[in-house]
Parts: sequence; C-alpha cells; structure tokens
Amino acid sequence: MRYAFYPGCAQESSAREYRLSAEVVCRELGVELEEIPRWNCCGASSGHFLNEELSLALAARNLALAERMNPDQPVSIVTICPACYLRLKTAQVRLRNSPKLRQRVEKLAGLPCEAKCEVRHLLDVLVNSVGLENIEGRIRSKLEGFKLVAYYGCYLVRPPEVAAFDDPEDPMMMDRLLRALGADVPDWGGKVNCCGGSLTLSRPDLVSKLVSDLIEQALEVGAQGIVVACAMCHYNLETGQKRRQKLPVLYFTELIRLALGPLAKS
Repeated sequence: MRYAFYPGCAQESSAREYRLSAEVVCRELGVELEEIPRWNCCGASSGHFLNEELSLALAARNLALAERMNPDQPVSIVTICPACYLRLKTAQVRLRNSPKLRQRVEKLAGLPCEAKCEVRHLLDVLVNSVGLENIEGRIRSKLEGFKLVAYYGCYLVRPPEVAAFDDPEDPMMMDRLLRALGADVPDWGGKVNCCGGSLTLSRPDLVSKLVSDLIEQALEVGAQGIVVACAMCHYNLETGQKRRQKLPVLYFTELIRLALGPLAKS
C-alpha cells in the first residue's frame, strides 16, 4: 500500500511525535508513505475565513503536487491532521464540482489541478484498508487494563458530505481500533464535542471551559486517558486541564506503536 503523504505544519513542529509515531506504525504495518515534494500549508485553520479562493488554492497546490508524483494513475493522499484532511478534501470536492472555480484556483495556485486524488485520513486507512484483523494479528503487547475514551473532535468526521468515512454524530472507527488493541473503550458523550480549536490564544477562557467539560465527561465514565487524532485537540486537551484533572492525552498512533511491541529488526 503506497500513499502520497501530506504531513501538515503542526506535525513538523509542535506535534512532531504524532508524525514520528505515524511513520513507524505505517512502516510496521506495510503502509508506504512518500512525502509530497515541496508541499505547502493547507490554510487551516484561518485561511478559509479570510479568502475562500486563496484557501482553496493553497490546498489545490498540494493536490497538484501529489498528482505529479505519478501522472499515469490516480494518487491517494494520506494525512494525519483532521484540519489538513478537511481543507484538502474540501478543495478536491469543490474543484471537481465546478470547472470554472477550478480554472480560477489553478491560476492562483500556479499549477494545473485535476482534483482526482483520493484524500484520506490515516485512521481511515488503517481501519478500512490495512484492517483491524491484520493489526490485531501483529499485536505483541495488548492494552489490557487500560480504560480509554476515543475523542474525534469537530473536523475528523464533519461535515459528513466532505469527510464521509464515519458517522458524524457517533463515530466508532477509533473505538473499534482501540478495542482491537485490547483496551477497554467506554462510550461517552464528548467524542465529537469541540475543544476550542484554534481559539487557544484569542479565547483561552472559552477553551478552558470546553476542555474542562470534556475532561469531566471522560472522568465520569472512568477513563484513564483520552485518545486523539488531531494535534490541536491534543494541545488543548493536554494544556487546558485544571490542576485537579490531569488526564493523559495520547495520539492513536502512539497506542498502536505501544501495542505492536519491539520494533522489527531492519
């Protein structure tokens, strides 16, 4: 399985551990990631509020670069950031549906873009393409005794007409993955509630309230940790907790890596 890999800006800096764990997990599970050459920021999370066509052009340039990686056949792009996933997928859908818009966006991007690339989040790839049975068969250290809640946040499965790979109100893909790893995964009401997203600096009071509510909901079902698939969610949930809460926040890729046990010898 080979994919064009779009890392995204946060995974190059504040969420470096997310990228590293994703790359190791993919290598261990036979998923080949080839980084898109000269990729640029997708415009998340403020670009689309300021200039719609420019934000589409930022994402479209990455789609165009991925298409150039293998001009003879459609390319599949995988990303690990829900915001990047939403921006790339939105551009793909919009450009496919409007040739006139595509012409304007191509001019801004400076590259032709047919928008034929399939855009997927790594969670979708691992669960639906690699398969839970295959992952379960590779596990050496089951996560038995760990009670974890899956937190999807706002972007990963919404809006459904764009994301379209899990239920937008009650997604279960990460729950199923964590159960395959051996963890106890209780249902809870906060899995798609907002954490405050990019309001960390502009509205820390709002982020603090949203995060506190999420942590309390997780604690109410006995969670020992929260599992995320988003760097922004990870940052907000980890830093926005009150002193008395202190609930660990982990990327789903880190837990897969832990369950796979010692690295295979190269």
